[in-house]
Amino acid sequence: MLLLRKMSSFRGLKLGHVVAQLENFAPASLAEKWDNVGLLIEPQGDKLVKKILLTNDLTEPVMSEAVDVKADLIISYHPPIFKPLTRITCANWKERVVASCLVNGIALYSPHTAWDKVPGGVNDWLAKAVNIESIKPLVPEPNAEPGTGSGRIIETNMTISEIIDSLQKHIENDVHVALAVEHHPKSVIRTVGICAGSGSSVLQGIQADLVITGEMSHHELLDFNHNGTSVLLCNHSNSERGFLREFLPELSKRLGASCQVEISEKDRDPLHTECRLAKQ
Repeated sequence: MLLLRKMSSFRGLKLGHVVAQLENFAPASLAEKWDNVGLLIEPQGDKLVKKILLTNDLTEPVMSEAVDVKADLIISYHPPIFKPLTRITCANWKERVVASCLVNGIALYSPHTAWDKVPGGVNDWLAKAVNIESIKPLVPEPNAEPGTGSGRIIETNMTISEIIDSLQKHIENDVHVALAVEHHPKSVIRTVGICAGSGSSVLQGIQADLVITGEMSHHELLDFNHNGTSVLLCNHSNSERGFLREFLPELSKRLGASCQVEISEKDRDPLHTECRLAKQ
């Protein structure tokens, strides 16, 4: 009964109003040209949104969770519809997710690289793992407000060991941070390049002591190390997911507490590391 009363206290907002508030935070026009962002699934009728589920990836477990909690809108950072769908069947998980949204009348919005570029977005959240003396975009966005753009370059004054510990705590990850280190653990780092997700294309050629991203290839790692740059990797979505905790109160404020906003409990990075003791 308590849960029902709590749910009934949210009067809801029209889907168009919620989308407008999301666009006010990070316009879809900021996204990369290759990206697929914005309102991806719109149910028929004048959709009223009372409950919103935030997730980094809309996987089938998250989709089931959205149905169970009676979400009206899923905000999935990564767009589950990226390449054009030629059919919607039960043949693969992405098609099943789309079908489930349609059957259950759940709207789907994805911001992806628009959230990366915007001030106060994903890259600025990841940068908080470092003591910031100064910060600016690696690739500033033309004709946008200051601080908008791809990646971040930070001036700091920390040792690599301090940054590793801080990054581990910041992403709240209990598995690992992968290291490709060209410096002594006590080396003082002055410049750090940041790009959430798969950031090598943005970070390539950067003049920095250290770069932090989610993932990169073996040969990309070799290139950075041969240029004297150390690399910290924390798995693709681990470099992004924590931003949802920061965005939840921001979104609730923008919606005037008219909608219940929750973070998915089923969303997680597909990679994890197990530490097993060798048999004696």
